[in-house]
Amino acid sequence: MTPVNRIGDEDVLEPDDRDPDYSEDEPVERSRFHRKRDVAAAALIAVAALAAGLLVWQNSDVRATTSVTASGPFTTPPAPTASPPSLGESWRAESPATPIPVAIGPAVVTGSGGEVAGRDPITGEVRWRYRRDLPLCTITSAWSVAVVAYQKPSNLLREDDPRKGGGCSEVTALAPATGERGRPPRPDETRSKPDLGQRNSDAELGTRLLFDGSYVTATGSRLVTTWRSDLVQTMEFGQVPAVVNPDKQPRTGCTFGSVAVEEGRIAVVERCPEDKGDRLTVYRATGDDNSDKPEVDSSVDTGVRGVRVVALSAECRIAAENENDTQRCAVVVAPDPARLLVFDQEGREVGRHRLSLAPGDLPDEDPPGHVVSSYEAIRAVYWYTGSKTIALSKADLRPLWTVEGAVGPGTMFAGQMLVPVVDGIAVLNPANGERRGTIPVERGDYRGDVTMSTLGPMVFEQRGDTLVALR
Repeated sequence: MTPVNRIGDEDVLEPDDRDPDYSEDEPVERSRFHRKRDVAAAALIAVAALAAGLLVWQNSDVRATTSVTASGPFTTPPAPTASPPSLGESWRAESPATPIPVAIGPAVVTGSGGEVAGRDPITGEVRWRYRRDLPLCTITSAWSVAVVAYQKPSNLLREDDPRKGGGCSEVTALAPATGERGRPPRPDETRSKPDLGQRNSDAELGTRLLFDGSYVTATGSRLVTTWRSDLVQTMEFGQVPAVVNPDKQPRTGCTFGSVAVEEGRIAVVERCPEDKGDRLTVYRATGDDNSDKPEVDSSVDTGVRGVRVVALSAECRIAAENENDTQRCAVVVAPDPARLLVFDQEGREVGRHRLSLAPGDLPDEDPPGHVVSSYEAIRAVYWYTGSKTIALSKADLRPLWTVEGAVGPGTMFAGQMLVPVVDGIAVLNPANGERRGTIPVERGDYRGDVTMSTLGPMVFEQRGDTLVALR
C-alpha cells in the first residue's frame, strides 16, 4: 500500500513515490512575461500609452475648457408691478457676443473673448464662468438655458467653398442657475440618456440664433440650420456642406438675405438667379417622419429686389375661410416705395401697407446676422426700422402705431411697453401706443442702436459691445 501523508483534507504522496526524474533543485519553467525583455517591452508600452493619452488630453476639449459653476443659491428676483419713475446705471460689462441682453432664469449671461459668464442681475457679480480656447460667436436664450456658439477653424469643406475658413460650429447649452453644461431635466421629465449639452453643427460665421419656442435656428447667407432642445439637428436649408442626397434641397444656387421664425416655421428671403425678384420661402423646422428634406409650406417670387422678412405670425385671420380661423402669415418690407407686403400660408399676397421711412432705414446691405431688429410680444411684433419703432398686429400684420425717434425695438416691463429713444426710454400703452411718459437715461457718448431685456426689477440695454444694467 502506498504510504500517504494527510495535509488538511488532501492526500499527498510521499517523496519516494513521486516521479523518479523529479528533483527539488530543478527550476520551474517561468512564464514568458517574467523574462526581462518582456518586462521591458511592457514598460515601453505603458510609457507609449501614457504619452498618447497625454497628447490626446493636451489637444482635447476637456483641457481647453474651464468651467467654474455657481457655489450657492441663486434665485430670480421678483418683478415690479409698475414701471419705475427713474432708471440709473447699476453696473455694466463687456458683452459683444450678445446682440440682445440674455436675461434668463436667475442670471444675466454675458460673453466676451472665449468666456461666458452668469451674473447676478442686481449687482453684476459673476456667479459662474465657462471658458473655451475658441472665439465666441453669439449667445441666445432658449429652453430655459443659454445657448452658446463658438467658432471652430477646421471643417471638411472643399477648398473653393467660402465657408472653408470655419464657422460657428460648436454649440453648447449652459444652465443659467449653475453654469453647468446641459439642460437640467424638468420635474416631470424622464430621460433615457443624459443631455450632454454640446454638439457640432454647420452654422456660419456671423450667425444669429433665433428661438421660436420649440426650436433654435442659426441664420446664414448660404445655410440655415435648426436644432431641437438636445441640440440635435432637425433641419438644414440651402447649400449643405456634406451633400448625401443631392435632390434634398429645393434650390442650391441661392443666397439668403434675412430670416424670421415662428412656432416651428422658418421664413427665408432667397436671392436666386432665375427669379425676377427676391423669393420668400416658408418651411418647417422639422420634416415629416424625421426626414431631413425641407418641407416647404410656400415659396413665392415677390417680384421685388431688396425685401426683408420682418415677422411671421401664426394668428392671421386674413383670407381665412372662417373669420374665427387663423392661419400663418409672413410680412416683408419692400423698398422704392417703402411698403409692407403680407403673404398668407399659400404664398398669396393678402395685404399691402405704405410706409414713411427715413432714407437710411432700408440700406442695400442685409441686416446684421440676417435678422431685422424686432421684439415679439403676445399680440404684436415691435419692428425697429432704424429710425422708428412700428407695432404690427399679429392678427393681420398691419401697422398699429409708431414711435418716432426710437433707437431700438424695446421690451415689455411691468405691463408697459418700453422703447429706447434718443433722450431715454419711452413708456407706452402696448394696446394703442399712448405715451405715458419718458424715463431719462444717460448714455454718454453712445449713439448707436439699443436692444433691451428685463429680469426682476432690472432693465438691461445692449449698447454695441456693452451690456448696461439699469434700476
